[in-house]
Amino acid sequence: MKFNYYKETDSLYIDLSEKKSVDSKEVAPGVVADFDETGAIVGIDIDHASKIVNLRRIESDSLPLKTASL
Repeated sequence: MKFNYYKETDSLYIDLSEKKSVDSKEVAPGVVADFDETGAIVGIDIDHASKIVNLRRIESDSLPLKTASL
């Protein structure tokens, strides 16, 4: 999983998979889910992210991580 923040557009893209997106659907105002060819979700795009989520803190709980980087 990878978080990509784009300051110039205030958007946050969360990569959930390395698979290519072939379809997208707005699931809430300003929130778009991307899907692969099988219909599995591969990413989430959040417009106006700084108004929706706290971008100053990332927290994880009980994730089975092998590595982590910032």
